[in-house]
Formats: sequence, structure tokens, C-alpha cells
Amino acid sequence: MRRKRPTVVCLAAALALTGCSAASTGSGKGGGSLTYLTFETPSLTAKFWDTSIADAEKKVPGVTVKKIVAPSTDRDAYAKQLQASGQFPDLLQSITPSTFATAGLLRPYDQKWVDANFLLPQGNAYKGKVYIPPTNSQIIPEVFYNKKLFAKAHISAAPKTWSQFMAVCAKLKAAGITPVELGGGDPFAASMPLVGILSADVLGKDPSWLQKRYAGKVHFTDANVRAAVAKYRTMVKKGYFEDGALGVKYADSITDFTSGKTGMYMMGSWFLGSVPKDHADDFGAFLTPTEDGSLVVPFSVGGSMAISARTSDPAKATAFAEAWSLDPGNYKALIEGDGAFPMLKNKTLDDYGVNVTKVFKDSYSYVTQKNRKVSSFGWATNDDSMPSGLNNAFYSASQALFSSDDVEGRLAKLDAAWDSATK
Repeated sequence: MRRKRPTVVCLAAALALTGCSAASTGSGKGGGSLTYLTFETPSLTAKFWDTSIADAEKKVPGVTVKKIVAPSTDRDAYAKQLQASGQFPDLLQSITPSTFATAGLLRPYDQKWVDANFLLPQGNAYKGKVYIPPTNSQIIPEVFYNKKLFAKAHISAAPKTWSQFMAVCAKLKAAGITPVELGGGDPFAASMPLVGILSADVLGKDPSWLQKRYAGKVHFTDANVRAAVAKYRTMVKKGYFEDGALGVKYADSITDFTSGKTGMYMMGSWFLGSVPKDHADDFGAFLTPTEDGSLVVPFSVGGSMAISARTSDPAKATAFAEAWSLDPGNYKALIEGDGAFPMLKNKTLDDYGVNVTKVFKDSYSYVTQKNRKVSSFGWATNDDSMPSGLNNAFYSASQALFSSDDVEGRLAKLDAAWDSATK
């Protein structure tokens, strides 16, 4: 589970009120009582969290866990609010570790336990320590496509190069089909085309670019970044997104695409949980094409819960977190409903008893194959994660760049925001 993927969006506002009240009985009271910050979505419902908590409680005698539901799409911001009011939770689901570890608020996991249980033990490590177990992974984004609409536009194969991709867009538009769905009303969803292009063109050529940005050796205003953003602007100018794309909410963008209104959809691999089971074979997926057709996988290793360094019962908090993170029942729900790629050692998909589509299996093969994996731009939880607040600035810039030709000006603002955040 990743911080702002749709495991983060579509929160139930009514349920959030219950979560807020739960915080008042939070961390520091002892007696085996722990508070746990979660979130709710159509896939990961209140019932999922309640069941998963109850199952993990059974494995840790004497512990009682009280659920807090984040009231917004930004769990990091809500966790900061709770911390400021003296209610920082004992356990926090799918937050950005760097935001809190640098303030000494998180307790790292035992590395031997991590090494023993996960395929990529250091996949989301921050400064050498693991603050959220690397339980699952995502590709952010993939380009999903409707095979029937491709056939209608006489497109015989998924594109491999950028020029082929643009030709596919042109053919779809000529056939009266909106080429690319964009849930531009939600900043994170609006960013998906840019995330794909920047991951492919910038990180694909220089995987250490984000580390160099921290060192001040590269900038958003550099020519390679501007060239990548120009590709996005070309897509907009050619009318390859639907009319009024900035007014389309994320949830509606899923419905538009799955109902056959648009030919392609650039979204994180969590979309796999929304592929209609009754006609799943109508959908395929490919990666954001590069200029030369080389494969670049925009990869993000997600995880389960972080442990507060201030919890009054670190032993029970750790035991609960480890039990939850290894529970096969949780993985089944995450795989089928949330499109998560499991990262437990010595397991196959069959071991989880899941029923997944061909497009899921095809997508998962990118994870298991040896290929060029780079941190998904703006979505990493490891040392490539952006400074606190920069993810939101990047998502907002993506919305602004949909309707603005001032590419250099927008990128200069990102540079200024980065420099301010890292002072």
C-alpha cells in the first residue's frame, strides 16, 4: 500500500469522524492498548481493517488496537496534526517514512526479520533502515488500454516507442475515441502522465537523478526535464485527453475507462483491482514508452505499518505490526481488491488463493523479471522520496501544466519549493 495511491483516495468522510474520535484514546496509555492510523477505500473497507486488526490481535495476547481513520487523502498531514496535539499513533499505515524518521518519530524494524521475510528487504529502506515492511509493490503508472477500442481504431499492437504511442493516440482520436483518460480533478491522478514520462525519460537515463537533486547537481528546470514535460504538453495540445479533464474526479475516471469511453488510462497498477471481472480480457497494459523503445519500469515498493518511536509498548506494537504484515489473508484482499504485487519470500500467487486477471499476471511479470526498474517519480518511499511537501507540490504542478505553456516557470517553482524544503 502506497501513500497516495487510491488506497489513499476515495476516503469515506462519515467514517473519518469515527476515526478522529478514536484518537482521543491514543498512544501512551499503556495496558496493551495501541492506536493505529489507517484509511478506507472502496477496496479496503472498514470491514477489511476491522477483520485484519482482529486477526492480528489474536496473535499478540494482551494487545487491544483502536483504529483511527484518516479524514483526508493526506495521511502524512493528518499524522502531523495528531503529533502536534500529543496524539501521535502507535502504528501508522502506509505513510512516507522520511517525513517522520528524520524527526525521530519512527522505530525501525529488526533487519534480520525483514531479511528473512521479504523479496526486496531494502526496497523501501530510508537511510539504511526499514521503517515500513516492504510487503508489496506497485508500478506507477502503467498504461492500461481497451483492446476492443484499439481494434476499432485498427491498432494491432501496443506501442513500444514514444512515436508509436503518439501515433496510437492520433488513430484513436481519428476514430472518434478519446485517446487517454485523465482524472485531473484529483492532483495525484492528474500527475500520472508526467510521472510516467519523467520516470521513463529522466530516471530511465539517470536513476540517481533525485539524489543529485538533493545534492543540487540537477534541477527541474534542466533541459531533459523540460523536454519530458513538453511531451505532456503536446498530448494536451493535440486533444488526446477528454474535454474538461481537470474536472474529472479520480473515481469517475475509473468508470469512464472501464465503461469503454476512452482508449487508454495512465494509472498506478492498483487500477488492476478495478478491472471488470466480467470482461477482464478486454484490457491490456504496457509501460510508458521511451524514445528508443527500451523498457523502464517505474517501481515503488510499498509496505504496511510504521511503528511510533514514542509508543508506550514497543514490544507489543512491533509484535502486532509483524503479525499483520505477514498475514496471508491481508495479502489476498490487497491483491484482489487493490492490485498489490506481493513481495513475501517463497510465495507464488497461487499460495494466496487469489483469483486474478491475465492483465494482472502480465503486469506482475514486470516485477518478477530482471529489467530496468527505477523509482517511480514522486512516489518513492525510500531514499528517492521527495522532501516533505514536494509530492503535493508536484501533483499540483501537474494540474497547472495541463493548461499552462509556462513550463519553465512552473518547474522553477518546484525547484524553489525543493530548496525551501531542504534548507
